[in-house]
Amino acid sequence: MQLQIKASGHEPAALLAEGAGDVLHAGLPLTLRLHDRMEPLEAAWRALEAENGLSLHQSYDWCQAWVETHGHDLLIIEGLRGGSTQFILPLEVVRQGPLRTARMIATDFSNINTGLYSEAFRETSSPRQLLRALEDMRGQLARTCDLLLLEKMPLEWRGRASPFAALPSVINQNAAFQLAVFDSFERTLEQINAKRRRKRARNSERRLTATGGYDHVIAEPGEDALALLDLFFRQKAARFEAMGLPDVFREERTRSFFRALASAPAAGGNHLLQLHALRLKGEHEGHVAAITGLSRKGDHVICQFGSIDDSVAADASPGDFLFHIAIEKLCGEGVRLFDFGIGDQLYKRSWCPIETAQHDLFWPVTLAGRAAATLHRAKAATKRLIKQNPQVYSLVQRLRFGKAEPAGSATAAD
Repeated sequence: MQLQIKASGHEPAALLAEGAGDVLHAGLPLTLRLHDRMEPLEAAWRALEAENGLSLHQSYDWCQAWVETHGHDLLIIEGLRGGSTQFILPLEVVRQGPLRTARMIATDFSNINTGLYSEAFRETSSPRQLLRALEDMRGQLARTCDLLLLEKMPLEWRGRASPFAALPSVINQNAAFQLAVFDSFERTLEQINAKRRRKRARNSERRLTATGGYDHVIAEPGEDALALLDLFFRQKAARFEAMGLPDVFREERTRSFFRALASAPAAGGNHLLQLHALRLKGEHEGHVAAITGLSRKGDHVICQFGSIDDSVAADASPGDFLFHIAIEKLCGEGVRLFDFGIGDQLYKRSWCPIETAQHDLFWPVTLAGRAAATLHRAKAATKRLIKQNPQVYSLVQRLRFGKAEPAGSATAAD
């Protein structure tokens, strides 16, 4: 499928109601094109994703791994000016009963979504131009979906406003948490009480040394990474069960997706998924006490997941210590932002002075989509209220165990 709709010259009534005096950008008109396959867009896609500030989760290889393991129908929106691709929104159509929602590809396991766009489009595009183009193509979109839903998208990211911020939105119930990284590890730690952090690390190292020592393992893509990833699945399943939570990694196609990421070779210093582990030596030789999966794009590293096996050396806080030594290593490798991802957890707050609000943006295509957007807005607000009350949140988590489908980010933020 390849449909092309050009933004027309008329002003839809819904857009005239507010800001009727605005003047559209005087440049070329915005043209939208729909695709149901990734391959025709690969060259333009890879050119856009090279921009450092755009999310890894919209990169071609990340999306392709999900599409090949999940097989949902695709709705990829390409924005063009004068025949040049200005933005790409990679969406998949998910059905919930009769409702068809076009969401970001793999959004259940993404920590931040930005979409893909050129800097020229971000700087020069009028928000009303995008709204008008969507309004004009409503009939074409209705053949495929009822609602466009762009979840977990910051309206401003790394000092730049999103060109999609004009879409209706609601704040997501989960924020994301980041740590600025500098060439000096000491300077990096100064943001978060360096004295306390160093003391915790010394205590962990002393306790691990008492058991025989440890190795910081970085698995090579392929068999080593896959073996460590499978161990992570087992550790995480045990942890979820102990906490009374559903296992968000239990589906085989989800595991296949992460296996594909872990098998992908590094490209230009970037990693779709790199497995780090804290492996004990001495009397507990070979015991893996902690695992984390890190992705890198440019100077941005995202923690996709983590697990611990505290049956040995629990008092050494192996998970926290693994983050300590991993971040110290990254300080000398040109990283400028370590992202602990979406979801409010104490260990993230202990590391992160930066809290980034994320939003769910939407565009109702049909009447059913309009109703779904209203419901989504109400649900997001309710979830935020629940999460602000730890006692209520704990009760809800216990009630949903065994009854809810595994949705949410890889850190089970929802």
